[in-house]
Amino acid sequence: MKVLHIGKYYPPFFGGIEKVNFDLVENLNLKKDCHVDELCFHHSVRNETLSEPTGYRLFRVPLTTILFSTPISFRFFGVYRRIRNDYDIVHWHLPNPIAAVAPLLFPTRGKVVLHWHSDIVKQKALLRIYRPFQKMLLRRADQIIVTSQNYFQGSQDLQPYKNKVRVIPIGVDMKHLICPEGTSQWIKASYQGKKIILSIGRLTYYKGFRYLIESAQYLRNNTIVLIGGTGELQTELKKQITEYGVEDRVRLIGRIPENEIGAYFAAADLFCLPSIIRTEAFGVVLAEALSMGVPIVSCDIPNSGVNWVNLHNVTGINVPVCNASALASAINEILDSPELMSQFSKNCFERYESFFSVEKMVDAVYALYKEILT
Repeated sequence: MKVLHIGKYYPPFFGGIEKVNFDLVENLNLKKDCHVDELCFHHSVRNETLSEPTGYRLFRVPLTTILFSTPISFRFFGVYRRIRNDYDIVHWHLPNPIAAVAPLLFPTRGKVVLHWHSDIVKQKALLRIYRPFQKMLLRRADQIIVTSQNYFQGSQDLQPYKNKVRVIPIGVDMKHLICPEGTSQWIKASYQGKKIILSIGRLTYYKGFRYLIESAQYLRNNTIVLIGGTGELQTELKKQITEYGVEDRVRLIGRIPENEIGAYFAAADLFCLPSIIRTEAFGVVLAEALSMGVPIVSCDIPNSGVNWVNLHNVTGINVPVCNASALASAINEILDSPELMSQFSKNCFERYESFFSVEKMVDAVYALYKEILT
């Protein structure tokens, strides 16, 4: 079978959706009767030359601009129109509003799979314009993949199409988390043996880092919060660190290189995801923390999959959103109890193996392809 995946961006740009897209393309191509190509946008208007993968085709179209977090490219529709009928299945990673209009303008002979990573939550003006097209696309779809039952149940957009919905949790490929021996010890030594609270994500509004920074006022003196990532709120978060007087307990460490992420997880005593709204639909970093046996503190976001990935009092603790004192209390509770840390860590490994391995995700998607083609 021939499959075309369509996403916003592709490595070397790595966000949560991009990692899922990449892992699926790379691993589905290992199946003997499956060939998968990728169509995406450049991740910068500079449209710089990037290295391309081997073994499959990557159509990376030049980017004109970005509006409402949505890539715009005049070339996209031409490339899609030219190649759309070369594939048995076209697999769309959503949200991606401009690109998602393409199959309505230029229908494909292939089956259509929609990978629904998240509703459009913040861009209300965009959604009013896009919603009629979204409804047409949902009606056209042969199957719709969601990453958790929790998120599906909270998505009003998906309710009319529940007969098409298939729950396939995101799986994490542990190979990219392997780190050179001694690296994690070096990271720990860099912070004088303090207990490390790791948090990773784009420095943007819905990630809730301001509440994690505020919570540092209430943490034990022997802890350090490391926030990895870049984004538009970097300057504002630096100011908050100073305003709260937690310079000795919080570090913005910038983007963590892909080959060092595993080392930071291995060095961490606890992982915290303080996201506050359901734009955080799943939290790929949570699955990574589970795979590394790192206990988690996250927020109980209504109608999100986060509180399903991190099971309360099983793999960690979920606290109310936008509540710095609750974050601090949960972090202190876990770090103060070696027994609790040990039990949570054991449960993390078990939950990862049960639900979130990359093999389970890839096999489930492959089985879905087989099903819709027969």
